Amino acid sequence: MSRGETSGRCVVWVGRPSVEEHFGLIRAGWRTVVADPAHDGGGLPDCGHRAIAVLDLRAATEPAARILFELKENHPDLAWIGLTGTRGSTDDDALRRLLPQAFHVIEGNAPLGALRQALRRVPGDDMEIDDEPPSLLTGNSPAIRTLSQNLRKFAPVELPLLITGETGTGKEMAARALHQLSPRRDKPFAAINCGALPANLVQSELFGHERGSFTGAASRRIGHFESADGGTVFLDEIGDLPLEAQTNLLRVLQEGTIERIGSCQSIKVDVRVLAATHVDLEKAVAQGRFREDLFYRLNVLRLRMPPLRERTGDVDLLAQHFLDAFRENYGTRARTFSSAARRAMNAFSWPGNVRELMNRVQRAAVVADDALITPDDLELNAETRGADRDSLGSARTSAEREAIMDCLRASAFNISECARRLRVSRVTVYRLCKKHQLAIDQLR
Repeated sequence: MSRGETSGRCVVWVGRPSVEEHFGLIRAGWRTVVADPAHDGGGLPDCGHRAIAVLDLRAATEPAARILFELKENHPDLAWIGLTGTRGSTDDDALRRLLPQAFHVIEGNAPLGALRQALRRVPGDDMEIDDEPPSLLTGNSPAIRTLSQNLRKFAPVELPLLITGETGTGKEMAARALHQLSPRRDKPFAAINCGALPANLVQSELFGHERGSFTGAASRRIGHFESADGGTVFLDEIGDLPLEAQTNLLRVLQEGTIERIGSCQSIKVDVRVLAATHVDLEKAVAQGRFREDLFYRLNVLRLRMPPLRERTGDVDLLAQHFLDAFRENYGTRARTFSSAARRAMNAFSWPGNVRELMNRVQRAAVVADDALITPDDLELNAETRGADRDSLGSARTSAEREAIMDCLRASAFNISECARRLRVSRVTVYRLCKKHQLAIDQLR
């Protein structure tokens, strides 16, 4: 589920959560209310029947248990998770009686990560599908809300889909979310990077081979498509697929069959094909590098991944998510970001998108000396920020990129014609293409 979209369910924390725990759940997308035994007399404020209780047993057991019992009188099916901290179940008679009734029990001093995992497993009428990758959908920007809506529209549909977007925007995570939200979620998911396959082994990797079909084929090999029967195949960097393999992929899409190398027998496979690219496939078709009929087969549905610079307001949420996730696995002093670091992150254009943000945050978490991460920890120093920021900030950067792309398309990617239309020099067009990572060598 996307951030802020936990299907209307909320967490009732019975006890006194720390600030980190309270806001950690909120950042993860859970609507959270606190029932403090010192003040509350029970009830589920604004949560109705769709609630999950977290029973904080790290201090006094009896007051928290009293509230839980009152809650369960009105909501007998209420599931709850117990937090015991360092107190073992043998330390307290009340704990020994209470804990067997819990859906899950979490021990230790750092329960937040385990708690978020446990909450996703609590059964419910609308909780059977696990969360989409939070680093993909964390945020509240219009761009990410549109992406979330499209994921849910496209996931149940048994049609090929093309995912487009810049490097680092999370195309594979989007493919995994589509699979997880689909009726195929209990079947295999095969992710293949077409650009990383050796040219002489592409066919074998995708469709398999028979023993002795070529030098080195000492045994039969089952390809990715056959292995993923019933599930989803994700072809990343589809534009790098050789033309011969494109022909065989077209057969899969049209007929639902494959042939292993060295065999003349057709094998039926039932897979949904998702493909991704960061290059312009229409241009590749025009240049003869990509089959036109295959492009139209793949482009039935299209999902555009927004670059981070278009996700206004999401940088802070994503950065904190990456930091929280890192802290769950490694001991680090860093807990959040200084005001200066937040300003620096929001001023930066993030050419490497979400992947770059994650890498910088993880490095900063390792090198930071204090609880607050600084711009220097993120390697967003004054020179970097000054070079990246202009008078209109990220909005201008985004508009400039869209303008140059629109003009290039209208000019059939002719640099001279584009320069005339924009009333700038050819050198300026080349500079803008380089600035916005538009792969100028592929635009000629």
